Amino acid sequence: MHSDPIADLFARINNGLRARHMTVDCPMSKIKLEVLKILQAEGFITGYDVITETKFPVVRVNLRYDHRRKPIIHTLKRVSKPGLRVYKASDELRPMRSGLATRIMTTSLGVMTDREARKRRVGGEVIGEVW
Repeated sequence: MHSDPIADLFARINNGLRARHMTVDCPMSKIKLEVLKILQAEGFITGYDVITETKFPVVRVNLRYDHRRKPIIHTLKRVSKPGLRVYKASDELRPMRSGLATRIMTTSLGVMTDREARKRRVGGEVIGEVW
């Protein structure tokens, strides 16, 4: 049993990108689906499929590469960990890497990007950063 399923998802995606795999499988959960929905909307992955053929559902993540077979995701890291939670208020959220990086946050209004959290003026826990 993993104590941090989000870190497990990020590690599987990072390992799949390093090995140049086209897809990566990981156990399904609602929070992982919300994170993957954001990664797809921001253009970091091409998509994901939920596979329910086995006893435990699995999410198959379709990774994205450029025309030279280099990964679109340069860095995908976990910010808030089980041992040290990181919270940011809406006025503390500044654009990262000239607006090219995206923070994934969980707020009282659901899982969203830092841009959307600034627009809605809500803060929350920073799950991870991707660029």
